[in-house]
Amino acid sequence: MDERSSSTFGLYESLRILIPGFYFATACFFFYWCFLSLYAGSMESGFPLVLLFLFLSVVSGLTMYAKETAKRRRAFLENQPSTFLKERAKLLKNTVLLDDTSARKLYFYILNNHVPRSFHDKIFFFGTIYHIMILLRRTTFWFALAAIAGILVRVAAGHSLADQASSVVFAASVLLIYLLNVRYNKADRKMQENYQDQIFWLEMNHEIVEDTIRQYSRSRAAISK
Repeated sequence: MDERSSSTFGLYESLRILIPGFYFATACFFFYWCFLSLYAGSMESGFPLVLLFLFLSVVSGLTMYAKETAKRRRAFLENQPSTFLKERAKLLKNTVLLDDTSARKLYFYILNNHVPRSFHDKIFFFGTIYHIMILLRRTTFWFALAAIAGILVRVAAGHSLADQASSVVFAASVLLIYLLNVRYNKADRKMQENYQDQIFWLEMNHEIVEDTIRQYSRSRAAISK
C-alpha cells in the first residue's frame, strides 16, 4: 500500500469514528436539553461544555467503531469478494482449500498490492458510507425510543403534549430521520454494489487471482514440511 493509499485509509477510518460520535454527542445534548434538564438543571456553557462534547464524540465514536456492529449485518456478510476467492481455489488443481480467514487475507493482499489506486479509494469510500449510515440509523432508533418513552412518562405525570413541545419536536425529528433512513436505504444496496464491482475486477483479472492462490498454496506447503 503506497503512502497516498495509507493516508486515505486513515482518513476513512477516522470518519467512521468521528461522524457517528459527533452525531451521538449532538443527539445526547438535544436529549438532555429536552428531557433531563428539567430534573438535573442546565449545563454550564463555555469551554467545559465544548470539552465535554468533544470527549463524548470521540469516546462514543471509538466505542461504536470497536463493536463493529455494522459488520454483523447480512448486507455486509453476503457476497463478499473473499467468497469468490474460496470458490476459485476449489477449481484450481494442486492448491489448498481456503477457509474464511485465509480467503480474507488473500483478498486484502490482492486489494493492497494489485487493485488500482482509484478503484481502491472507491472501495474504501463506499465501505465508509455503509458503516456510517448503519451506525447513524441505529443511534437514531434508540434515541427515538428514549424520546417517546420520556414523553409518555411526562404525560403519565400529568403534563400535556403542549407543555413539552420541544420534546415532541425532538422525538418527531429523530423518528423521521430513522424512517427516512429505512425507507430510502441506500447503504445496503451500495455495499452490495461495492462487492459486485470488486468481484467483477477479480473475474477480469483471473490470472492475478490464480497466481496469488497458487503462491499461497506453495507457501503453505513449504511451511507444513
